[in-house]
Amino acid sequence: MSTINITPFTDVLLVLLIIFIILASVTKEPKLPDAHNRDKVVPSQIVVIVNDKNEIQIGSNTVTIAQAPDAFATLQDQTGHKFTSVIIKADPKANYGVILQIMDAAKKANLIDFGLANHIEGLPEGQNG
Repeated sequence: MSTINITPFTDVLLVLLIIFIILASVTKEPKLPDAHNRDKVVPSQIVVIVNDKNEIQIGSNTVTIAQAPDAFATLQDQTGHKFTSVIIKADPKANYGVILQIMDAAKKANLIDFGLANHIEGLPEGQNG
């Protein structure tokens, strides 16, 4: 016999392929680690909340991403331009790009310091500080 029998080799490769396909479908994205603040957050009247549906609430107004620069400018005018910081409370399922667009809109209104609110230890999981 002058040829090599590759049937057992192909069987092993197919079994490995099936194992990798199953593992790829079972694995999930890793959970983001919880952040622990050592410093107290400076109080700010400008708070932005982004929920899991990417709906944006700036102050007490719900706005779209296109209306965000005007909302920040209005809040700056109402507070006499005394604040330069924005606290962003975002749901972990919120789109990262939306948060970046909010930060960009805030920078246009001379809001240059950003704080990202995280879960406070001791509170139920649904409540953020």
